[in-house]
Amino acid sequence: MSLKEIASLGRKLVLFLRLFGDCFGRQEPRELMLAYVQGQMSSLDRKSVEAIAIKGSIPPRTLQRFLESIKWDEEKLRDRCQQIVVEQHGDPRAIGLVDESGVPKSGSDTVGVGRQWCGHTGKIDNCVVAVHTSYATEGFQCLLDSTVYLPEDWANDSERRRKAHVPEEVAFRTKPQIAQEQIGRALDHGIKVAAWTFDELYGRDSKFLDFLEQRDQKF
Repeated sequence: MSLKEIASLGRKLVLFLRLFGDCFGRQEPRELMLAYVQGQMSSLDRKSVEAIAIKGSIPPRTLQRFLESIKWDEEKLRDRCQQIVVEQHGDPRAIGLVDESGVPKSGSDTVGVGRQWCGHTGKIDNCVVAVHTSYATEGFQCLLDSTVYLPEDWANDSERRRKAHVPEEVAFRTKPQIAQEQIGRALDHGIKVAAWTFDELYGRDSKFLDFLEQRDQKF
């Protein structure tokens, strides 16, 4: 890429993020979102909150507060992303993907953390797991949805939930149940794929497969 093309990416990012401005109630969180996304896309070796904040000349605690306590409408943001995919990247040959990721953690306070299979380390490990649905065409790939998996022991521990600020309406769901909810939401927003692909954890779940057949989805 030329220097001119690289410079234009910054302007395009600002314009793109403006599409999600109404997901945030005030100007400050909109600016912090831009700084955080720019940091994630930067050449920083370690993209921690502190490193991103320093690079953006922001007090680290301010950016931490953006991630932990400033309220914004993440559901509206997710839905708008899916609508953009439908409008700008629709492709009859697209493939939908269901997969999960595990992030190792050393403590016990992060929501959903526990000893479970961690794809990142390739073994049973202390980690947080999230279920994702993605969309891929020959020239475009993106994440459609992502949900932290809350193990059953977490879901049934009211004190632990209270300390970690887990909303009361969040209940235990199996990973295939989470994937079913995500796919249903994407389909309702107009996402169309030639087929969905996933591993045997989902392929062995008869209710999940029945759901796909009921929605006329190939897999």
